[in-house]
Amino acid sequence: MTDSSVGVYVHVPFCERVCPYCDFAVVRAPRLSGADADAYVDAVLCELDERARDFAGLRLASLYLGGGTPSLLRPAAVARIVRAVRSRFAAAGEVETTLELNPGTVERERVPGFRSAGVNRVSVGIQSFQDAVLKRLGRAHRAAEAWATLRALRAAGFENVSIDLIYAAPGQSHAQLLRDLEEARSFGPEHVSIYELTVEPNTPFALAARRGQLRLPDESDAARMFEAVQEVLAGSGYVAYELSSHARPGFESAHNRRYWERRPVLGLGVGAWSSEPATPDAPHGARRANLRALPAYLERIAAGRSAAAGDAEVLGAATARGEAAFLALRTARGLEAAGFEREFGAPPRRFFGPQIAELVAAGLLAEAADGDLRLTARGRILSDTVFERFV
Repeated sequence: MTDSSVGVYVHVPFCERVCPYCDFAVVRAPRLSGADADAYVDAVLCELDERARDFAGLRLASLYLGGGTPSLLRPAAVARIVRAVRSRFAAAGEVETTLELNPGTVERERVPGFRSAGVNRVSVGIQSFQDAVLKRLGRAHRAAEAWATLRALRAAGFENVSIDLIYAAPGQSHAQLLRDLEEARSFGPEHVSIYELTVEPNTPFALAARRGQLRLPDESDAARMFEAVQEVLAGSGYVAYELSSHARPGFESAHNRRYWERRPVLGLGVGAWSSEPATPDAPHGARRANLRALPAYLERIAAGRSAAAGDAEVLGAATARGEAAFLALRTARGLEAAGFEREFGAPPRRFFGPQIAELVAAGLLAEAADGDLRLTARGRILSDTVFERFV
């Protein structure tokens, strides 16, 4: 848990429309005004001023603007955030600075400005290259806009582009997924994040599912789709360095790796989460969440008060051990027994002996002679079953 660096996450909650599967802290803003955007950025920078002292002395390792749709901000507003964060934390050399971007005419026109603002990595919410799938997902864009945006990014000089895809979407066939993968491969992004659709509680998709109105691939179909994703992307030169994350060598997401490695992250904005550095009083770190409601967040900041939704959660040893295990197992590197022992005083077998034995016997975990643990190919498909045994 000892780390001299920090990643900064800035949550921008505005969306042209809210997707029916989304449970993030977002607000619908189809015509976001410059004044509203500036007011929000002002509040985020005020929060930065207040929160930076809790991460004092750490160097900046990554900056990630997510959402929501941060590309709805004008480039000048993005530049303000980038400058303010970099001025608060010393950085050695170029820092991975990611902006999530949705395909669309307004965002596409701003692409050169985002590059000038200091963004050097873009994550594009493609989700699918098939119009029928996009429509069923409730997305605002269509495939032609996705391709126009990807071409605009290359024309602007972006050399680190990640695309997001979804599989096991409503009504999605195996053939449609393969076409999505082929189109992604033809563009050649440096990074691909591809997620199985999760129906979250209290979303329109959850309501539709309860009413029997949502037709999703069954578990066996979803498993076959997962295997197809691994096979196609690996055959195209992408390394699956985490369950949902595939990158060409050297283009792994520095920011996302911080979460799996339990490194400090300062979260700013509505609904953002922070992973606090370890201290003598919190040897395994702490975390806290901001308010999810935009009006309440703005009101708190304007009053000079904390935007936290409550007190920080200091992680106890048992909670930290479980999280260290399942987060590491998400990655291709797996859980390193020696590193686990340095933090918790004993190797994983000491705390999770029966669970490890059961999972190894079931062919879901592979255990090396030194105690290191990794998911097997079958374990990757049934990863939730594995993780449940550690929490």
